[in-house]
This record gives sequence, C-alpha cells and structure tokens, in this order.
Amino acid sequence: MHHFSYHGPNLHCEDVDLTEIAGLYGSPTYVYSAGSITDNVTRLQNSMAGLDLQICYAMKANSSLALLRLFSQLGTGFDLVSGGEIRRVLAAGADVKSSVFAGVGKTEAEIELALQNEVFAFHVESEPELIRINHVAGRLGVKAPIAIRINPDVDAKTHVKITTGKSDNKFGIPMSVAATAYEAAAKLPHIRVAGVQMHIGSQLTSIGPFREAVEKVLPFITALQKAHDLEYFSIGGGIGIIYEDALASGSPTWWEKFAAEDRPITPESYGAVLQPLLQPLGIKVLLEPGRFLVGNAGVMLSRVEYLKRGASKNFLVVDAAMNDLTRPSMYDSYHEIVPVERDSSRAAMVADVVGPICESGDCFAKNRELQTVGEGELVAFMSAGAYGFTMASNYNTRGRPAEVLVKGSAFELIHQRESFEQQIAGESIPAFLT
Repeated sequence: MHHFSYHGPNLHCEDVDLTEIAGLYGSPTYVYSAGSITDNVTRLQNSMAGLDLQICYAMKANSSLALLRLFSQLGTGFDLVSGGEIRRVLAAGADVKSSVFAGVGKTEAEIELALQNEVFAFHVESEPELIRINHVAGRLGVKAPIAIRINPDVDAKTHVKITTGKSDNKFGIPMSVAATAYEAAAKLPHIRVAGVQMHIGSQLTSIGPFREAVEKVLPFITALQKAHDLEYFSIGGGIGIIYEDALASGSPTWWEKFAAEDRPITPESYGAVLQPLLQPLGIKVLLEPGRFLVGNAGVMLSRVEYLKRGASKNFLVVDAAMNDLTRPSMYDSYHEIVPVERDSSRAAMVADVVGPICESGDCFAKNRELQTVGEGELVAFMSAGAYGFTMASNYNTRGRPAEVLVKGSAFELIHQRESFEQQIAGESIPAFLT
C-alpha cells in the first residue's frame, strides 16, 4: 500500500497536491511519502512478531540523506555495499552499529572504515575477501564479525540482471563448500564467526523461492550451530512491489480482487510462511529489504513537452529522460504513468512515452494507453521510489532531478535540482591545452 491518490481531479501524495510541488520545484522531480515508508517498515516488523528481528534497509535502492534519517528514526539498520554508503549513513546522523556490509569487491579502505565505525557484521562473498578482512582487522587490533554469504542455488524466477542466488551468479559461496569456508574462518585470529547470510534476488513476487531457499539453508545452520555460537541468520531482501496497476494498489481493498493463491506477495503472507520456519532457530533474524520499503513510496513528476502525432504512432515527449529514470531502458521495466490532473471527459490516447535524449532507448513505455495530455501538463511515473534517483546520471549533460519528501500536509525539498555548474565543478582543462 501507499499514500498516493486522487483528491478531486488532482493526484496527491498524502495531503499534498502534486501540482503544488511541481509548481515550486519544477520537473522532473521525485516525490516520496514518509507515511508509506513508515507503514511498510511497520507491517514487515509486525509480520515477523515473536522473532528477534533486525531490519537492515538496503540503501542502494534510495540513499537520500533524508530517507536514511527517517529509517534510522524507525529503528532500522542498513545494508551497505560501499564505503560511500557508510559515509552517507554517518552524514545522515545515524550509525552503522546495527548495519551489515555486503558486496563482492570490498576494498581495504572500505573494510577499515566499516571496522572503525563498529559495523554489526561483514557479509563475506569469497574466501579471498575473508583473508583480507582478517588482515585489516589485525592491523587495527580488533576482531571482525562475519557471516558467509551462502549461495543456495535457488532460481528466484526474476529478471536475469537481478537474480543472485543461482550457482552461476557472482554472489556468495556454494553450499557444497560453505562448511569448509566456515572452518577456515574460525581459524583466523582476527575473525569472529557471527552468522549466516543469503540473498537470492530482487523483485520476487512469489513466496515460493523464499521458502525453498530458507528450507534449503536451515539444516546447514543447525549443523553449524554445533561448532559455532551463531548470533544471527540473514535471509536477505528481495520482496517485490506492484508496478502494474500501482496507483490502485494503494487501496486497502485492491487485494480482494485476487484469489488467495494468486495475490501478490505482502508482508503478511511473507511472514506467515517464513516466521514459523525461523522461530525454532532461537537466534536473531536479519531482513535486508530495499525496493519493498521505498519503491511504491515514490513517484517521479514529469511535464509534457510535445504530443507528436504520427501517421501510425503517437509520441508523448516528456521532460524526464532515461538519465532520470533508468529502469525502463536498462531492464525493460514497467512503470504506470498517470495524469497528475485527471479529467474523465477527455478521450484516451495510445502513445509511446519518450524522453528528449538522442537514443531510441530513451523510451518509458510503448503503445501505452492513458488520458490525452498535452504540452505543459504533468504526468506521474508511479513506483519510482527505488532505483530511480539513485541510478540517475548526467548523460547528455542533464542535471539530476530534484527530490521532495512529504509527511502529512508538510513537504520539503531534500535535494536541489543539479545545476550545470555543479556538474562541471570537478572538471578542469589541462595547462597544455591553454
């Protein structure tokens, strides 16, 4: 669920008219709902009632400082994948003592930064990484808490570019050699074995792969507990969100149109299956959701530049482009596109929704049916809170969009639109060209 809905003819985020935000800050602009994020965290916590639970928000989905502060206030830790993300959490006024550091290519400098800030644990992706962490920890005179990422070889049945739990993915250590890896870890003088980790992929809309992976790893953890005093089991993230019919999914009754066995995954259905499997372990459980917490909590506002009518096809040219929202061009992803000012008297039209970048790949939707809109009118790209702004670039020397956070009837600019001067601030012309 989310807090985007029409109040009269205009689309609102919570109690704020999105036309007001666009009027103040222009477009394209990302708008986030604090209420939606809070609800998502609360529902996930409630679904795992009875467990010693720690949610670590996978901040690669959206690393805005304001959102990191909000998550910190909600009691979450963070799933970190770079030294820059560690620094972002610190800059947001939070700490990383309840956070985990993942990723396949941790540098010595990043490992040192994590240890200096007392990260909860490292999620180790390979044996060479284990040796490196031990070396850095030894240099600092500390013991590094670790969990080895187990690759359970489970097909998450998601997009090929975001699956992580198969044996031919780059992530984790195969289960067949995991016990040996743990034995090696326990012998390293500056390593403390703290847990076990897995993560099978992103945007999973069925509970089946989660159940299969957990059931596959549980016997290994039970055996491992006899040799090590395990503190936790991290089952990763990956809960999917609604992209099609996303606006309607904000209604509490939307789910009722589905038969129970066909309903998209919810925190409640997720918890109903996994909580009973995890309860007997008697150790802390970590969840590392990203997209689920922020995806449906954000939209991208864009203004129509032209309605280009062709002989066989219409093109709706908007001021947002593939540099602002990369997912459609990179993953062929779907985003629902709706008018910010709805008018039921207008006829529908079918058009390709495209941006101004000089590439055919700068296309958000093909043959999409939507209300007829014209030059100067606003549209909203739904479900844009995850992997939207965080993947934005300066391609075609375009400044990255503005970001706004809404809470109830209050809203504030949390990231100014990037200026041309900011884009070139780090560049210089060498003396030999003058």
